[in-house]
Amino acid sequence: MQDIPRYRDLPTLADTGEHHCWDLFGRADQLGTLNFLTPAIIAAAAQGVKDGKVICLSLPLNMPYPALSSNRPPYTHTVTRTRGGRDDSISGFYLQCSSQWDALQHIRFREFGYDGGREEEELDQGALGIDVMAKKGIVGRGILVDAERHMRLTGKRMAADERYAIGPDLLDEILAAQKTEIRDGDILILRTGWLAWYLALDAAGKAAMQGRQRGGEGAMQCPGLFAGKATAEWLWDHRISAVAADNPALEAMVVDRDEGFLHRRILTLLGMPIGEFFLLEELADACAARGDWSFMLSSAPLNLPKGVGTPSNAYAIL
Repeated sequence: MQDIPRYRDLPTLADTGEHHCWDLFGRADQLGTLNFLTPAIIAAAAQGVKDGKVICLSLPLNMPYPALSSNRPPYTHTVTRTRGGRDDSISGFYLQCSSQWDALQHIRFREFGYDGGREEEELDQGALGIDVMAKKGIVGRGILVDAERHMRLTGKRMAADERYAIGPDLLDEILAAQKTEIRDGDILILRTGWLAWYLALDAAGKAAMQGRQRGGEGAMQCPGLFAGKATAEWLWDHRISAVAADNPALEAMVVDRDEGFLHRRILTLLGMPIGEFFLLEELADACAARGDWSFMLSSAPLNLPKGVGTPSNAYAIL
């Protein structure tokens, strides 16, 4: 990947100062940083499997419940029984509830459009749908950045219900402590401890979280990635192919206008898939026990034409 420019050398959009990789992989490209997952890199990830242990990284589809966004009511699961067996269907299921990936259709950058400068009409015709990711798959070497464990063991405070922005310096510190080396094409998985904290809440505590993602008084706060350009630069220059976390938005919440919006910087401008609500407790314990925070990751997005999001269907293979 020697011909891939560094972040600071990528072009910027008009007078925004925001770097983008549009057209870097060809005008017709819709894979973005998944292009970093070359056959050689995927083969090397498979060779790293030692124990054959498989760990599911996905929540049940009905979690979180109730959905954090109040405009997303629960789905209805209908099972039809006949003399010959059973059939079932799901109605009203929001694809960006539960453990999920965002498609490049999810976020636009103001008047500049979606990834590659595409507009609504192109998306309506199928551009940037989650089916594009499905045909590629998100398969490669995963690395867990266990921020919660590192902060706890070093005596530093990072509460699950308080905003804490995890920037490049802390990412480097954690990786060094774990003795985890980043390789081209790695899929970075960040554990903040938020999901374990949320799942431990009682029903009333979970219900109280609904509708608090949008900001304003009483807005949800949680640890996550620092949203500034430095994080986008760090992810790009390390050739990260996709990034996911166990929190609701990958980036720290609430969104800080001075930092900007990481979704826009990496999903829209760099074509880097974003995952949320990943279930990481079993994986974190297994990695700590092994002293190795790398694994093979296999994730199968839904092959849904024009899809904006998808359940992650993700597994770590150790």
